[in-house]
Amino acid sequence: MTVLYGAGRMISHKVPGVSPIWKNAALACGVVALLSGCAANGRETPKAAASGTVPPAATAVAPAAAAGQSAPAERQDLSFAEWKAQLRAEALSKGISAQTLDRALPGLTFQPRVLELDRTQPELAQTVWTYLRRAVSDQRISQGRALLQKHKTLLTRIEGQYGVPAPVLVAFWGMETNYGSNFGGFSVLSALATLAYDTRRSAFFRKELFDALAIVQAGHITPDKMVGSWAGAMGNMQFMPSTFKAYAVDGDGDGKIDIWNSLPDAFASAAHYLSSVGWKAGETWGQQVSLAPGFNPALADSEIRRSLTEWQAAGVRPLIAGQAAAPSANLGLSLPAGLDGPAFLTGSNFRTIMVWNRSALYALAVGSIADQLTGGPAIRLEGYPEKRALSRTETLELQDLLGRLGYDVGAPDGVFGARSRAALKAFQGAQGRPADAYPDDEELAALRRAAGR
Repeated sequence: MTVLYGAGRMISHKVPGVSPIWKNAALACGVVALLSGCAANGRETPKAAASGTVPPAATAVAPAAAAGQSAPAERQDLSFAEWKAQLRAEALSKGISAQTLDRALPGLTFQPRVLELDRTQPELAQTVWTYLRRAVSDQRISQGRALLQKHKTLLTRIEGQYGVPAPVLVAFWGMETNYGSNFGGFSVLSALATLAYDTRRSAFFRKELFDALAIVQAGHITPDKMVGSWAGAMGNMQFMPSTFKAYAVDGDGDGKIDIWNSLPDAFASAAHYLSSVGWKAGETWGQQVSLAPGFNPALADSEIRRSLTEWQAAGVRPLIAGQAAAPSANLGLSLPAGLDGPAFLTGSNFRTIMVWNRSALYALAVGSIADQLTGGPAIRLEGYPEKRALSRTETLELQDLLGRLGYDVGAPDGVFGARSRAALKAFQGAQGRPADAYPDDEELAALRRAAGR
């Protein structure tokens, strides 16, 4: 899964497939994942999911290192072998059998590459233009259409059971693993053990490891076949073990849940998850819109919801003929590239997609793919000034300047999140500038001037 920081700004490092949800954990897919599926890159990035749910993949596990930096780890006093012995004792106390542990623990090895991927985030970022052009490629659309037709009977049955449209499930499949072509090349057990052995987020990954062992014990998969991302996301839809335990279902009736090799199991599990976290049958994700001159961008706020009539009165109009209309109530406005970029009215299903992966761009990609799989229009990216994203170094400077000017951004970390957005919006408002909270060259220059630099 991909993880986005700020308005349309995505860290392009990547994790071999980290998928649905958990807030701020192992960051997920980047450029490579967009080209070949999330699991490919070595996900949510982010999410302590809503209502206590855990995202399918670790798009958000726990706070990871700031972009471009390697976070220091506390000293682990035990050798990995000693730690495994301790783990075995605890696993036995949690009901994992000695037989299961005898099968799983001998092959459990420390993976330095996992820690490297977990701790290092790149300097480069992506914009709505670069992200969607890669994620919603012609190849992904054409392949998805063929697969939608191929699995029509299965997907129609699952849609009838859970209310999640077939094109939406195929869109998630394409985003997560490029339609099952790349699950990630890591042993899930070894990856989780490595992250649990590390001291920074040990408790989270230790629990995921016990859940993974329980999956093995239940006979759903053997240890050697349990492959996935470096963060432990598994199968066609990149579920974390805890999400598997809570939401995975047997879609083919064979008594096992195999999200790696059984598409009925994978699709049904994804649909069960989405329906459980709020998917509303019969509603679209939203639609692209245009904004009247002088529109107040401060209305593009995650806390602001209005009816379609109210948005229309404020100057919001549909942009693309033939695009399904957004639901009529409880709509939010998304400006992933600021006031000058593409604009979208988004409904509750858009927010449900963001429970799976907390990136607004990921949600736009899923929605756009689903639309196009059934002949709907693509998101229009032309006609807007294509801005570059600030680098991590520039974002650090922007945060530092906001702090020096008295705005609360916390400790600068190069990650433009909600706190930084609120601070930038307040600065823009105080300066009489459009308060769209989008960090770009213009805003950085304005901050430098205000700080006398």
